[in-house]
Amino acid sequence: MELWVSLCTAGGWTGWPLGSLLTQTVLRLHDNPAKRRQHRSTSRAARSWGGGAGSGHAAPRSASPLPLLPRPCGGGGGGAGPGPGAARRICGRGGGSGKQVGNGPWARGGVRPLRLGAAGSGRAALPAALRKARRERQLVSKRLLREDEAECGQDGAGDAAEAVPDPVLQGEVSELLRGVQRGSEDRRRWLRCLRRALQSKETQQEFVRLDGAVRTLVGLFTCSLPDVQLEAARCLHELSHSSDAAVAEACVPVTSYLLTYLSGHSVELMELCLYTLGNLVVESEVVRKKLLPQGIIPVLASCIQSPHEAVLEGLGYVLSQLLQAKEAPTEIIPLVLDSVLPQHMLRLVCSGLKSGTGAAVEFAWCLHYIVCSHTANVELMSLGAVPALTSLLCDIASEISQSDSEGLELLTCPVLRCLGNLLAEDAGHEVQPQDERLLVALFIVMHCYLQQHPFIIPESLWLLNNLTADEPFFCSALLSMDLLPALLQLLPNSQTVTVLVLTVLCNIAEKGPAYCQQLHQQAALPVLLHVLMVPDPEVVGQCLELLHLLFLHWPQVAVDFVRQGGHQTLEQHQSTPELQERVRALLDMALQPLGASAFSSPSAASSAFSQMA
Repeated sequence: MELWVSLCTAGGWTGWPLGSLLTQTVLRLHDNPAKRRQHRSTSRAARSWGGGAGSGHAAPRSASPLPLLPRPCGGGGGGAGPGPGAARRICGRGGGSGKQVGNGPWARGGVRPLRLGAAGSGRAALPAALRKARRERQLVSKRLLREDEAECGQDGAGDAAEAVPDPVLQGEVSELLRGVQRGSEDRRRWLRCLRRALQSKETQQEFVRLDGAVRTLVGLFTCSLPDVQLEAARCLHELSHSSDAAVAEACVPVTSYLLTYLSGHSVELMELCLYTLGNLVVESEVVRKKLLPQGIIPVLASCIQSPHEAVLEGLGYVLSQLLQAKEAPTEIIPLVLDSVLPQHMLRLVCSGLKSGTGAAVEFAWCLHYIVCSHTANVELMSLGAVPALTSLLCDIASEISQSDSEGLELLTCPVLRCLGNLLAEDAGHEVQPQDERLLVALFIVMHCYLQQHPFIIPESLWLLNNLTADEPFFCSALLSMDLLPALLQLLPNSQTVTVLVLTVLCNIAEKGPAYCQQLHQQAALPVLLHVLMVPDPEVVGQCLELLHLLFLHWPQVAVDFVRQGGHQTLEQHQSTPELQERVRALLDMALQPLGASAFSSPSAASSAFSQMA
């Protein structure tokens, strides 16, 4: 870290040169884009990020669901990094089954509880708790809606509840069950005591083992007394939060009723049913196998037009849990595609800035998991997903640049991933938006989130990489709009960010001499000389790739490289085993007289360097 800081200081990179650009462009984000003339050049063959057998085409990475947020910049574990030999790269943002990308310490599995306040005064703390949970935990988690204890006395029932002894203190779970089973007026108060008791893992396990316990609770949940029904629903919700799969499976008899009450009129009961379902489906495949024939997808499709934000957010939570199941691509996503869910999800995501971001965030992650399955991208593209998400990202950029937008980063992250993965498809070039507003929006997002939410920077760079990988439109726009200095200033940031920036620069340099000339004229070489000082083989390897392309297409770079002592810095890496051959090859290219054979046969030099990589 100290080296990164020293590089930043030495290079004078203390702020982004975007002030005037932001002022001029943020108000033009919704203008019609002016398409620029595309400079076409012959692309050299490239390999995929995975380093597999190459056919000369940059295949997309496997794009399965990642944990909710990437690891912090510079963090350890499992980073997604480009191989040192590729120039043009299309990369899908994901991980999971198959090739995993960037799972790090957030590998899927386990129960990560997220406690949220229920309807009432506790709701005020919800946004902060949700933001914290989304930063620190994966999306596959359980959520718990609990009413504030202070609310218990609001209707006068709280004082009466105090008169009921709390047998839990004595470990008498069976006494609680008998109190609930009695047909007395105290039944609601006994249910409250039971709900508090079920906050204990041991009590949950003991309760489901009692004969008739769950059946009694289901009976009360389906009764005609609204207050009793709501308390029973809260007890079932506590059970659904258990980390014990056996407890979740004991709740299977209630699943059909949970679905039934989603068509009711009580928003509070619907919300409880949704989060209970979401908790159950993540814990047990048995529960999912039960819910699919019961029609959970059609029920969710009928709920998605609800006017209530709380219901929509809970619905998004259930759906996101289902879409992350291992059987989702074959058993769940086809059902989703046959319903009205996809178009409504896209609508809710794109209207999130107007109607509240809670539901929009949930459905954005749902879209991300569908995209990662590689089973529905044609359908999503036919719905206009790429232009819709592009427009949304422009709206986000405009919003965050003009006001306090705390929490909006939660929506930005999945939107970036959806766009990046859609463009990583084989047909991505057919739907790639040639819209300069998208490029401006990306740089505004990185500028605004660089300090407070640095995890957004790699996400933005993944999308920028896929935009610049094939068509030269965005490469030309990036250079002509003078955005290169802002991109270069990200280099002394973290290992992940540095490698991604170098990869984008490789995409630009790969387009040919005109692009390499502009990179050289815009002072990329002095920055690369600083990067070569970093003792990180992956960073240096990607820097070597970029230098090779620059030397190959614009030999004056090699001349200036030697004049500025770059060959001496390069020699320091000759002792690194994985870099030795490429360092020697690059030194040979750099030290050759201008116009020598190393430059007269660019295809041969490129092939030799790539084989070494």
